[in-house]
Amino acid sequence: MKRPLPVRSLAAAGLVAALYVALALLFAPVSFGQIQFRVAEALTLLPVLSPSSVPGLFAGCLLANLLAGQPWQDVAFGSLATLLAALLTRKLRKNAWLAALPPVIVNALVIGGMLYFVYGLHPYISFLTVLAGQAAVCFLLGVPLVKLLESRGVEVP
Repeated sequence: MKRPLPVRSLAAAGLVAALYVALALLFAPVSFGQIQFRVAEALTLLPVLSPSSVPGLFAGCLLANLLAGQPWQDVAFGSLATLLAALLTRKLRKNAWLAALPPVIVNALVIGGMLYFVYGLHPYISFLTVLAGQAAVCFLLGVPLVKLLESRGVEVP
């Protein structure tokens, strides 16, 4: 029999989702399009600290894309890319620098491909611009965020 999610874990997932949506919408001018610097993606490193952040990231990405009026392909595939990246990040949690690679690579492939198929943008340019934006956010904001939370002894359910 499957155990229900503890209330703390559910609440933590909800907070991660809400924070992701707030950051994505607050920084909307640089969060969507071919050249992206989606600050909310720094949160994709939170699975290093907590498994409950995985569903929170998926829900947050889904809601942010819906609220921003993104095409269905971005809502569906962008959210699934975030889920896959979060699951892989959780598996690589022993090393935050290594754990930052899945969000960078998965999003470069999925979002880069989506930009090509939906908007007809050049596939290599789309891949490289998403890769660069994701790498900047994950390595310059996400890893330091995780290191700071770890050094402060922050417990995430």
